Amino acid sequence: MVPLFAVMMMCNQLNRSNIGYAQSHLEADLGIGAAAYGLGAGLFFVAYTLFEIPSNALMARFGAKIWLSRICVSWGIVSACMLFAQGEWSFYFLRFLLGMAEAGFVPAVLYYLTKWLPNSHRGRANARYAVGALVAFSLSGPVSGPLLSMHGLWGLSGWQWMFLTEGLLSVGVGVFAFFWLDSEIEDARWLTGPEQQALITAIDADDAAASAGHGATGSGLWSVVRAPKVLLLSFIYFSVQMSIYANTFWLPSIVRGIQGTNDFTVGLLSSLPWICAIFAMFLLARIGDRTGRRKPLLIGALIVAAVGSYAAAVSSPVLALVMLCVAAMGFKSISPIFWPIVQGTVHPMVIGMAIALINSLANLGGFVAPYGFGLVQERTGSTAWGLIALAAFSLVAALAVCFLSDTPATRKGAPPTAEAVKGPAEPLHGTPSH
Repeated sequence: MVPLFAVMMMCNQLNRSNIGYAQSHLEADLGIGAAAYGLGAGLFFVAYTLFEIPSNALMARFGAKIWLSRICVSWGIVSACMLFAQGEWSFYFLRFLLGMAEAGFVPAVLYYLTKWLPNSHRGRANARYAVGALVAFSLSGPVSGPLLSMHGLWGLSGWQWMFLTEGLLSVGVGVFAFFWLDSEIEDARWLTGPEQQALITAIDADDAAASAGHGATGSGLWSVVRAPKVLLLSFIYFSVQMSIYANTFWLPSIVRGIQGTNDFTVGLLSSLPWICAIFAMFLLARIGDRTGRRKPLLIGALIVAAVGSYAAAVSSPVLALVMLCVAAMGFKSISPIFWPIVQGTVHPMVIGMAIALINSLANLGGFVAPYGFGLVQERTGSTAWGLIALAAFSLVAALAVCFLSDTPATRKGAPPTAEAVKGPAEPLHGTPSH
């Protein structure tokens, strides 16, 4: 299932971020300037935030298999419809609609993994599925460049071909997911009965240890919203999302500052930071799972992101690209160590709601950063001050991590949970013989 989630994540990121490569074409064909482009890029996240928790509630009703497949098909259709954009207002509407369609995908996958894997394996699983986003960022340039060059074929502009092709890809993946996914461990025909029971026992042991460490808690939305640690976690991930989506939507524009670039070379060069981040992500996930010391890793990654972003702001275009590679190794490698911290910090009774809330609030960073970059670019002609602001947020987030309290589920040397339960090692580490 994890490789399928990686492919779905790849399509997810491709369809939400491909406007970065169409920006200059949208301005030329539709008159969409930098500020309007930034607003449209950000409106996606407003809709995502508004509809994320309702989407997760519906997933609980219909099941992960149906709901995750529906989300993938929906965003593919809306993304393909971007070819009908005629100006600023239709651009705004379609971006908002895309946010509605995608809402709930990431927290649904994260919650799904909490029901299938013990905490000691979730970091690596998160990294393996999240790598789909990095693959999308790495391939979006080489893929989008040739699609943009199809200008005039069958009367469509290159950017229309890009949205149509990449949207239909998501529709196909969503249909496949419906026939591939299992909602519950008990539904998995690729596990034997004893394997299913061993895995369920391991996860129950994890939940019991986490519950004992947290004590009693309320189960309603208000109890989650008012929890200081949830708000603190939301701010930390908000800062991370600002860096991710500022770079997602504005990296091609920054790379165009390198002399002699064109659509194809901009696409190739823009993939470099995301390729570098792949290696950092897997390394941090592996260290975090093996040692349990994820908080120091998170602080270090945020500091690396801050240093890289600031250095990129004060460097020449070529050196700025190098420093953005460093920054991406910081901010984009955080997900597989951040979410296991959340899952070990928040009570299991409310973990699904907490994931949805943290992710939805944090995704507002995807509105603030692109829109802010658009305003900065339009008024100063440069994105330097935007990068400096990202560096400052990353530093404050690193400081905020220090205030996260350890729980028995997050400390090294905690009471053994999954790996203390005999039996699940084979389905977790190896491939079942059948």
